[in-house]
Amino acid sequence: MQVIVIQNQVERALKALKRQLIKEGLFKELKSRRFYLKPSVKKKIKIKEAQKKRKAAKRRAKSVWN
Repeated sequence: MQVIVIQNQVERALKALKRQLIKEGLFKELKSRRFYLKPSVKKKIKIKEAQKKRKAAKRRAKSVWN
């Protein structure tokens, strides 16, 4: 991963880097690895996230058709 700093705009470059890291899921991964989670808890979290994604996709599809 590479972010180019143009005309000493370091804050802008940092913002772009953070955006890329969020998009790749690095912060989410770090947060999940902070503590040990039992496999059953991991499974429940995964199911909840899938439901959340489905709900958001449904909402987006609904707004496109209206």
